[in-house]
Amino acid sequence: MKLPTMLKRPSAFIPLAMSAAALVVVLVSMAMFGAAHESDEGAAAHLWQLFVAGQLPVVAFFAIKWLPRAPWSAFQVLGLQAVTLLAALSPVYFLDL
Repeated sequence: MKLPTMLKRPSAFIPLAMSAAALVVVLVSMAMFGAAHESDEGAAAHLWQLFVAGQLPVVAFFAIKWLPRAPWSAFQVLGLQAVTLLAALSPVYFLDL
């Protein structure tokens, strides 16, 4: 199965969308409020945590279902999912949010 066909599967593109949404939440929050360190986490931090943690079961389902059927395409999608997750994690790590 080719990569574009594989990316049409919900279990393939939902984690990508969730990582992108997590990144957007962080960027919008920083644009609106700055990178202030508050004692209480706000709604943006909770949304980010839900997006990041919520995609893990979907990624696991995708890996269990598609690695045996189409290993090369599945590894490509898993790599894309890992890259987008790292993109969502990087502002939090590098800006110490």
